[in-house]
Amino acid sequence: MTNKEKALALIGTFATGNTEKAKELLADRYIQHNLAYATGVEAFVGAVEYLASAPAKTTVNNIRAFEDGDKVFLQTVYNFAGTGEQVAFDIFRFDADGKIAEHWDNLAVKAEPNPSGHTQIDGILEKKNVEKEETRKVVASFVGDVLRGENPDKLTSYFDGDHYIQHNTAIADGLSGLGAALEALAKQGIQMIYNKTHFILADGDHALAVSEGTFGGEATSYYDLFRVENGKIAEHWDVMETIAEETTWQNQNGKF
Repeated sequence: MTNKEKALALIGTFATGNTEKAKELLADRYIQHNLAYATGVEAFVGAVEYLASAPAKTTVNNIRAFEDGDKVFLQTVYNFAGTGEQVAFDIFRFDADGKIAEHWDNLAVKAEPNPSGHTQIDGILEKKNVEKEETRKVVASFVGDVLRGENPDKLTSYFDGDHYIQHNTAIADGLSGLGAALEALAKQGIQMIYNKTHFILADGDHALAVSEGTFGGEATSYYDLFRVENGKIAEHWDVMETIAEETTWQNQNGKF
């Protein structure tokens, strides 16, 4: 199995309840960064067992799957034990033995289409096998210059005019849609701040940026997936998640 196939098989155990498969795929010292779960193999297996015993079946619908070095990153829709659909980004790190050694994620409730009629998961599905380092470079520069606000005057240089497909639940397409949304937030006194970027993972013409900051003053984890076309940002999907209070954490590995 490829690492991508292993990652897909692991999330599939939430639906199948196959604890033996989960144990087979996970490294002995599996590290969990989802703060709602304890770290380690036994905690993961316990979650699989719990979901298998629940009255409502868990569903797992993977939308996109990418690979960058020792990491696989996925966009998936989950419905855990009938609690409602959630859109998630998962990142899995593989060790030298090909076992899944570490996991990070961000989840948000699946929402209605945004002002331009796009959902959190639709859009182009197939990645182009272009040079991923070029994609990473564009996205890293955009995240730094624009999202972290290091060179905001460069905003328009990252887009082909107003041609920009937006999947954020509250923002319309194009730079014009982005500008209108930011203006609306400002009028409400809400700031969206990116302080630090932890990962930029790239595969072909797609790259996922994982950042932390604040939204409306609350500690927030930002996962932003971008599609790059001809050196410009062409499409964007994201999941924002409020970071839980540390007193509620079920592991001490931190969100990042």
